Amino acid sequence: MTRYYDQYRPTFDDKAQWSAPTVLAERARTHGDKTYLEVGWTGERFTYAQSYDIAQRVGRGLLAGGAAPGDRLLIMAPNSAAYIWSWLGSAVAGMAEVPINTAYRGSFLEHQTTTVSPSAAVIHADYADRFVELPEVVGSIGCFYLLGDDGEIAKGGRVLDEAGLRWQRWDTLLSNDSADQALPEVSYRDLGSVFFTSGTTGLSKGVMMPHAHMHLFADECVSLTRLTDTDAYMSCGPLFHGNSHFLAAYPALIAGARYVLQERFSASHWLDQVQESGATVTNFVGVMMDFVWQQPPTEADADNQLRCVFAAPTMSSVLEEFKARFGIEAFVEVFGLTETCMPILTPYGEDRPAGAAGLLNRDWFDIRLVDPDTDEEVPVGEVGELVVRSRVPWTTCMGYYGMAEQTWDAFRNLWFHTGDGLRRDAEGWYYCVDRLKDAIRRRGENISSFEVEQALTAHEAIAEVAVVAVPADQEAGEDEVLAAVVLEPDAALSADEFWAYADRRLPYFAVPRYVRFTPELPKTPSEKVRKVELRDQGVDDQTFDRGPISRPKDRR
Repeated sequence: MTRYYDQYRPTFDDKAQWSAPTVLAERARTHGDKTYLEVGWTGERFTYAQSYDIAQRVGRGLLAGGAAPGDRLLIMAPNSAAYIWSWLGSAVAGMAEVPINTAYRGSFLEHQTTTVSPSAAVIHADYADRFVELPEVVGSIGCFYLLGDDGEIAKGGRVLDEAGLRWQRWDTLLSNDSADQALPEVSYRDLGSVFFTSGTTGLSKGVMMPHAHMHLFADECVSLTRLTDTDAYMSCGPLFHGNSHFLAAYPALIAGARYVLQERFSASHWLDQVQESGATVTNFVGVMMDFVWQQPPTEADADNQLRCVFAAPTMSSVLEEFKARFGIEAFVEVFGLTETCMPILTPYGEDRPAGAAGLLNRDWFDIRLVDPDTDEEVPVGEVGELVVRSRVPWTTCMGYYGMAEQTWDAFRNLWFHTGDGLRRDAEGWYYCVDRLKDAIRRRGENISSFEVEQALTAHEAIAEVAVVAVPADQEAGEDEVLAAVVLEPDAALSADEFWAYADRRLPYFAVPRYVRFTPELPKTPSEKVRKVELRDQGVDDQTFDRGPISRPKDRR
């Protein structure tokens, strides 16, 4: 008999309440004196009532500063309380937030900013020079709101002044407490966020998420983790990623729980953070689970209040040992994408077959596994591309911002094509098998090979480059990046020179670990690079290895 995920029940039955401003207002009414946000490394705490007041001030300040409902607010900042208020403030103002990876610069930053044409930007002051270096991207930005300490803001402000760009300190937004600045009514159908996702074989795409889409994403997480207002949900990832944003901060808001935000993930400090915060729920993405598992065991490992971990993916080989070591009641997992919410989830506390991602949430989604060339459904047990469609309006993405052709391609035959290969067993459990897209996942980041190649081929000595994933050492489905490089005739380029250039042009996590110089790239008769051959060749004795990546010491 086929099984399904049947545990999800909406927290708010009326879909008209499915927007961040509405949820925030409701929780300020029902949980006003209860802590919503706790910032782990600063000791700051904010109640639901305070959070609602601050969000309204920020929203009014954005509108008074020249933004309008329907505009986009770019946010490029490290984790902080101000990031949360910028998100909620933009929502209250009827704007759509656009989170940008803080490692982005150059062509990566240029593409995402010009695609959405934000009317305002909240950035850390240290990033001001990145925007000034790209004058074509700032034309739409009426005002930059700078975060940082006094010295950082003064320095960033001088950079923007010299470029003739308008800016204010971010905290000036908090001074707008006048009710004279009207706030709009925000509908669950309105655009709430534009989250960029890997562009695989093309440029990264801005996923347009209406408020109901973000809400269902978060509310599924409430169901998945059995989150209640007695819980503390801790997240360590960056807020520009969904796992800390709409899969942690927003679920806590819906449930009336305490949200504990950490500055960054550190395997060696993770247990201390869990213990000190009293966290009952947390999440892992990518290799985080493996890194924690590799820490030396201590007698205090199980001395914590943690009951549930949301891990995507879960390291099934050490699952039971991990639970026993840290005293954890349940691990839960899903398969989902920014575009689709989570159509596949694991029932809480239930044993599942090794490697299974979960069961279909059939009341809310239709899914099929199809032949990627024909869109015809494959038999049970065979690998097919996962295609998804929502059964409820406004709970999936509205397409890709400014990319109509890519939107139509992704939604061909009225199904969203994930590009991921899965299989289903006779009981209804789904298993992730492989990425059919030409994408790379490294240290929790999705990397577009196309964008990396575009950045590298700008080097005058490089004629062609192809970037592929090669296996990493960790179990959790992670990759390393290999670049196969063809030089211009008579040009010379060493591996060290290649890496130095890549460091200047790419986010740290996208810089290839491996580089191999080759006379030519394998190609099809139609001149497409046969990346399957490069992946099969892998790392050989002609490949230069820089070693594992690490985040730059400068946290920004």
